[in-house]
Amino acid sequence: MGLQAKLADLLIPPDLKAHFDKVEKPVGDAGYDPWGFKLENAKAGMAAFRWVHDKYFRVQSYGIENIPAKGRALVIANHGGQLPMDGLMIGMAIAMRKENPRFARAMIERFFPTVPILGNWLNSVGAVIGDPLNCEKMLEREEVIVVFPEGARGAGKLYKDAYQLERFGNGFMRLAMEFDAPIIPVGVVGNEETMPAVANIKPLAKLLGVPYVPVAPPMPLPAQMHLNFGEAMHFPNDDASEEEVAARVNQVKEAINGLIAKGLKERESIF
Repeated sequence: MGLQAKLADLLIPPDLKAHFDKVEKPVGDAGYDPWGFKLENAKAGMAAFRWVHDKYFRVQSYGIENIPAKGRALVIANHGGQLPMDGLMIGMAIAMRKENPRFARAMIERFFPTVPILGNWLNSVGAVIGDPLNCEKMLEREEVIVVFPEGARGAGKLYKDAYQLERFGNGFMRLAMEFDAPIIPVGVVGNEETMPAVANIKPLAKLLGVPYVPVAPPMPLPAQMHLNFGEAMHFPNDDASEEEVAARVNQVKEAINGLIAKGLKERESIF
């Protein structure tokens, strides 16, 4: 048993070991897949962040059964809160569900893998640079993929714009159509309050080569998160024009808006 496997064995309590034994995740003989995903790292990461999911953010997930038990799917969600805690909590919810748990992959901004240590760790637990080719290859492997079509525009928004969706890219829709992949819309409520930003220091962001440098709390606040997973949406692989594709993207966007509204109504308080 290698060092990482030994550490994972120490970190993962018996109940989670039994739970993760249900998860099917093909990796090569070397113990990782083409994008650097390592099963033991993912299991250890889930164990380490379970307290954050259960106790710190007190995540409530609704409609988690809408994630298919098997086969490819695109999980499309709103983005916010400066740090990708929303992606992490969505991944946790899918991996921790009682029936048919799965390890999802998350499309992340290109600058994250350039951060020393963090980049390699993110790859090892399932994050992948948000490149269409990566997404295509993973859909061919029947993966569940979490995508934030707002990208950095959403993650770096100021708190005054919380829950106002930024422009969605069309790429995810083209992939869903080409690969006959169901789209599962998700409305995330609470992540905007984890690190509410009042300003973005654009000159410093440009100097550092990052999308934004927020004026925000130095660490995430314990806002309660609500994740509402909507019913699967299917779109045909036809000769749709760009205008028709954009209209389909807007359908997904409106579904997410509805799920956000549901979450905002459900929560009794922010913290």
